[in-house]
Amino acid sequence: MKLNPVDRITRGLPGPVRVIVDWAVTIVGAVLIVLALKAWLVNPYRIPSSSMEPTLHCARPGAGCESHYSDRVLADRISLRFKQPKRGQIIVFNTPPLARERCGAGGTFVKRLVGLPGETWEERAGVVYINGKKLAEPYVEAARRDPDTYPPRVVPQGEYFFMGDNRNASCDSRSWGTVPRKNLIGEVFATYWPPNRLGFR
Repeated sequence: MKLNPVDRITRGLPGPVRVIVDWAVTIVGAVLIVLALKAWLVNPYRIPSSSMEPTLHCARPGAGCESHYSDRVLADRISLRFKQPKRGQIIVFNTPPLARERCGAGGTFVKRLVGLPGETWEERAGVVYINGKKLAEPYVEAARRDPDTYPPRVVPQGEYFFMGDNRNASCDSRSWGTVPRKNLIGEVFATYWPPNRLGFR
């Protein structure tokens, strides 16, 4: 009978020690698989603020949060390596340095992709226009639109313009600018917590 590598290494050891070594190898292997999945394929994230309400919930008593629990989402880390991001996708990304100064927070954000490279973005009284045409945004509730107007901005090549669905409470590309392609981590494709929010996007 052919022995596996662990059995070959431990066959001279007492039975209890062999069992311990076998369990240790199994646990370490499982941890390495999870870490590999997290690093290259799928990563979990918690929604910390109300900037994406009601699409993605944060937990009360946070300002503007509508749920008892923050949504926990999964981001696909691999698909954006092989295809271009599309408008309307909810994407996890690393913020530009200016975000920490303008928003009081930086690091990893979750927002909706609105403007693509080379496009002209503008906002008129809370309504977004791309290349001069009104953008259909069924994910933004009327009560959550801000009343602001921003002049046209051209999204640089290789960069992307992000906004939160809750425009009144979102510190986004309007404040800290566009996000380079290399900062994009992955597209949110599922909510896995709480159970009543379980589902794919």
